[in-house]
Amino acid sequence: MKRIILSALLCVFAMQCVLAQGKQPVSVLYVGGSPELDVVGGVEVDSATLARSAQARMASFAKFLKSRFRKVKVIDAKEYLPSMSDAYDVTVFDGRPRPIRPEVREFDAQGRITKYEPVAYLPDDFDRAALCIANASEDIGRSIGTKCDWFCLCLDADALGWKKDHPIFQGPFKVKIQPEMKPTPPMAFEYAEMDGYTLPAETEMWTVQTKSYTTDRSYRIGMVSRPEGFLDSPEAEVISSGACAKSIDAVAIGRHGNFFHWGFSASPDYLTEAGKAALANAIVYISKFSGQHIIARKLDETIATRKSVDRSKFSASRKAWQESNEAHRRFYQSVDSVKKVALAKQEQGQELDATEKIYLSMDSRQPKEPTYAEYMKQRFPALYHVFGDDATEYQRYFDKNRDWFHPTAEGYDLDIDEDVRTLGIANNDKHLLDSCITMLEKGVEPELATRVLHRYTLCRFAAPAEWRDWYDTYRDKLFFTEAGGWLWLVDTQDRSVPGNDYSVLKAAGQDEAKKPALAQDTDEKNPVALSMDVETLADGSRELVVRMKVHTGYHTYAQVSEEDPFLPTELEFSLPEGCKLEGDLITPAFTQLGATKTTIYTGDCLFRQKISGTGKGEVKCTVSYQCCDNSICFPPAKKTLTAQL
Repeated sequence: MKRIILSALLCVFAMQCVLAQGKQPVSVLYVGGSPELDVVGGVEVDSATLARSAQARMASFAKFLKSRFRKVKVIDAKEYLPSMSDAYDVTVFDGRPRPIRPEVREFDAQGRITKYEPVAYLPDDFDRAALCIANASEDIGRSIGTKCDWFCLCLDADALGWKKDHPIFQGPFKVKIQPEMKPTPPMAFEYAEMDGYTLPAETEMWTVQTKSYTTDRSYRIGMVSRPEGFLDSPEAEVISSGACAKSIDAVAIGRHGNFFHWGFSASPDYLTEAGKAALANAIVYISKFSGQHIIARKLDETIATRKSVDRSKFSASRKAWQESNEAHRRFYQSVDSVKKVALAKQEQGQELDATEKIYLSMDSRQPKEPTYAEYMKQRFPALYHVFGDDATEYQRYFDKNRDWFHPTAEGYDLDIDEDVRTLGIANNDKHLLDSCITMLEKGVEPELATRVLHRYTLCRFAAPAEWRDWYDTYRDKLFFTEAGGWLWLVDTQDRSVPGNDYSVLKAAGQDEAKKPALAQDTDEKNPVALSMDVETLADGSRELVVRMKVHTGYHTYAQVSEEDPFLPTELEFSLPEGCKLEGDLITPAFTQLGATKTTIYTGDCLFRQKISGTGKGEVKCTVSYQCCDNSICFPPAKKTLTAQL
């Protein structure tokens, strides 16, 4: 009997040894506290439910990590301090820590922002290996300038376009991927057309998580980062894209320096076995970059890359104009169709839903379609005054000046750098630097040469000899980054090497170029302006009028199809005692987006809500919305407006 017991104990011990050997010698700090539920998308849940969801998610990660790694610490994000990461090989961020530096917004007398700094959760020189889950990449990395930014909170459950030979798919944990052909995401076709390539009807994918926001609207949504400029610095790599509402190459899994972006949202309880193994391997992989840092800092999310030239070319084509008219034509046909159904229901005494009521109030007669000239005058007003309706000239303009484009101060747009065009050398050709240094050495147009060197490098040398020494020393290590500020940087982890210190931009006052327009105006960085007034109608009743001004080329959402992850525009009023809301909110006209039933607001939009009563005091309106254009989506926003009754 003793032998049997001893044999059993030995078997248990042997099994424990095998399990222990399977654990990786990587120490992991998990920083959690976020729920499984999609609170960003507008799901109404109470605080107790959120707390339980967050605890369940933390427990899921704790069990998963402890089964794969020898040393694991699990804490709530509220307990986290950056110094804690020093004791671990990898920090997994799945919650938002306490800020170490608050957001800064300073205004001048005219209401312009003179200084803006995003909230910081980590110090600027943070060099510990970090893996960020979904939108934690945006939260944690924004102040530091990682390229793992918010392109769209719209990543679903499947990966596509993955690098099959990448280390995270090779081990140490076996990743048994079972790929299958699935329909290509609908929005990817629109981006492909703008970018000049075609996509097949089906794309090879593999399922990373078993929860999907398209089938479970309450589940947390994953995040993809912008692909434009992601690979223009040597310390960044794209590992996989995923099924989402953006381009086919949106970054679902990627690395920028010591930061790893795992865009999929699921906790281990809802990851497939392949998903679990890939995530564990990603933690092992990023541990190798501990002690390193990012070189090219994307400090301005609105910065445009040369990819914008291709999309502008398409937008300026007659084909884009024709497709725009066709889309509007289909929309008004759909309005007419829904109105007929709603009218029939109304005649039969049936109750109409909110969407049918809105459609019934709309005019289904399509406005006169704009001519190509009218279309171009609205989309490219400055170029229209030069080229009129000559479509060929617009194409020639973008092609001819491709080498000289440079981002505008307003963001998301490019203009021609006349200094560089004068020199005749592309700004992403390192001979530009050599030529400007030679000009300084010879005393030829030194002001122009200095402007260009300051614009495209982070060096501020006083003497031509210093410029020459820097260029000759690091010539072979220089690289050009558009996402990182349209700058020539040095490929090195040595912080003492001149040319990579972004602090010179603030010292030189270049952050002044990032001033947005006045609060009541809109631009590419501030595409939505909101205001509220109280109007007295002819019959003496009062009406609250909320104005949403949306910048040209952008939109907010009216109704969102179950196929899309966007946030609809919602208004919530708070009235003083003695007043109440009367009737339904009257919403502005909208148009259809793409092939789904999602509809959008554009231009000047007025929301009207009648009120009754004689109460006086402050009325509040909280507006929740999300703004996007054809390329990017801003994070969901919520603003509270006030007015006096």
